[in-house]
Amino acid sequence: MSAGDEELAKDLGPLAALTIGVGTMIGAGIFVLPGVAISDAGSFAVISFVLGGGIAILTAFSASELGTAMPRSGGAYFYVNRALGPLFGSVAGWANWLGLAFASAFYMVGFGEYIANILDTYAGISIYWGLGLGPVALTGIKLVALVGGALFVTVNYVGAKETGKLQNVIVVVLVAILAVFTTVGALRAEPGNLPAGRGVTPMLETTGLIFVSYLGFVQITSVAEEIKDPGKNLPRAVIGSVVIVTVIYALVLVVMAAAVEQGFIAGLPAGDIAVVEVGRLLLGPIGAVALLIGGLLATASSANASILASSRINFAMGRDRIVTPELNEVHPRFGTPYRAIAITGGLILLFIVAAPIETLATLGSVLHLVIYGLLNIALIVMREADVEGYDPSYRVPLYPITPILGCILSFALIYFIEPLVVALGGVVVLGAMGWYLGYARSRTAEAGALSDYILERRDELPQSAVSAATSVQPDGGEFRVMVPLANPRSEKDLITLASAVAKQRGGTVDAVHIVTVPDQTSLRYASEHLEKHEEDYHDVLDAAQRDAETFGVPVETRTIVSHQSFDTIFDAARQHKIDLVVMGRGPDTHSRVESGVDELAMDLPSDFLVLDDRGFDPSRVLVPTAGGPDSELSAEIAALLRQEYDSEVTLLNVAGDVETGEAFLSEWGAEHGLADAERR
Repeated sequence: MSAGDEELAKDLGPLAALTIGVGTMIGAGIFVLPGVAISDAGSFAVISFVLGGGIAILTAFSASELGTAMPRSGGAYFYVNRALGPLFGSVAGWANWLGLAFASAFYMVGFGEYIANILDTYAGISIYWGLGLGPVALTGIKLVALVGGALFVTVNYVGAKETGKLQNVIVVVLVAILAVFTTVGALRAEPGNLPAGRGVTPMLETTGLIFVSYLGFVQITSVAEEIKDPGKNLPRAVIGSVVIVTVIYALVLVVMAAAVEQGFIAGLPAGDIAVVEVGRLLLGPIGAVALLIGGLLATASSANASILASSRINFAMGRDRIVTPELNEVHPRFGTPYRAIAITGGLILLFIVAAPIETLATLGSVLHLVIYGLLNIALIVMREADVEGYDPSYRVPLYPITPILGCILSFALIYFIEPLVVALGGVVVLGAMGWYLGYARSRTAEAGALSDYILERRDELPQSAVSAATSVQPDGGEFRVMVPLANPRSEKDLITLASAVAKQRGGTVDAVHIVTVPDQTSLRYASEHLEKHEEDYHDVLDAAQRDAETFGVPVETRTIVSHQSFDTIFDAARQHKIDLVVMGRGPDTHSRVESGVDELAMDLPSDFLVLDDRGFDPSRVLVPTAGGPDSELSAEIAALLRQEYDSEVTLLNVAGDVETGEAFLSEWGAEHGLADAERR
């Protein structure tokens, strides 16, 4: 591989991928809407949440197949655009973008309600006031929502790190809180407490309202390029997240409806949050506090995840020129798509002020139901058009019944949503079509599989299933030494040591430079614009190639674009079948290297040599040993260095007495080809 080749790191394991979906869905939907749902639909509210989950699962099957066939940033937008063409792609892209903005605004208003409840209950401060501003009203809750929304937009704008790990922690905390809540509630539940169902129509109307709770699972496909072993882990994450969340929702709704007396929820005063008050009744003040904390975490994490996901959709639309590619411009300092995040943030703040919380929820539901209906159609088109290169590792069960049913139910549910909200959703759809006809049609060169199929020109189909990584995988038939490079000052020392080992073993040096970008920036976009993240990213690899060639050993160079840094080294070593990793350790990275090696020591992909920051001097080599596998590698490297540099090798053993130490070193040195080495 030559310098300049880039690949995308597989940063997301199965748990991380699962928490993207679960963390986005366990948000304000379950911490804000259950009270409204039970008041509107009675005990049928449970069916509303289960029905919403059923529709989501049908679409999750389709999203999983499309995701394994076309692992590209953009998720549902990308699949619709490739299958149905840019007209419907424009609809899906704008609906997804604005749908996430409406959902984020909904989450932040829910966040404001929890803050208001905490201030009122524990600080005696009431922010339940309103101020009329013409056609809209600014309330204390919305003011808090505006501040919170601005905060999370800023966090994504500057590219705060470690958000992925924080999301995992939040998901675990939320599931634990809801597990305790449902367990205790189940013990108190009485069938006689269940309120009467309000009928099928109110149930379906409630399903349309709460469907905003099921918007997270398709976002997993937006990062399909970054998931390890996506053929297995992507379907498990997409389908698994919907199943887990649906079960949690159903249990919470049953507990809320059956563990308290009839009329308790409907009789709560304004400002009280139903799930918190039920928690207070079941678990006392501790339960109320736990659910208040859970509500804050859920609404905040969902809003943050939605803002982050929107930047991926903007990137994909810009890549296809549905919107201007300049929207994907990354910040020169923060490395984030700051323009897309700023515009999305502005829309979220506008929506917070302009619309009631239930309107925000239903608008998010309507737009995503449109997307899900189109996504199911996209799957059918990709199958029936027999698109070249379409070879998913996962296939939808009971095809074509599953996607047809998913499409029909998605569109049918829109009928039961408030007409005004549906009309606003229709304005977005018509606006997206007008945008395509007036702006994007003359700029985008994409053609959908559907139009090609109709025109019987399948030989001209776009190659829609191109692999995300362009690197050539080694066959593992030779000894490979990988050198992760970051600091130009240590490059020569690391390459020298790696080349010496590779030369003696008749192997190859694999020089790797990892470019780390913020979570908010798509890896695909970063790989195509590396100079914006690191102007001289190729210099260190060029130097490595020159230095390795002086030893006469073959050298391959590659750049890996990643949201992580240290962990990517282990993933790359495993993926490229590396035998030995030679890496540096400076004073600032000591603890990170040590903790990472300790964490992964039970499943290391290769041997590791860590070179200190004092430089490489092979004239004298000290080998401390007490036996064991580490000593085996130390002896092998010492022997190789002595053969290459005529190094003076000294063996060291700490023993209770000199005779015991001498005897051990004499025997150990003879076994490892170092019998004539000096012993201490």
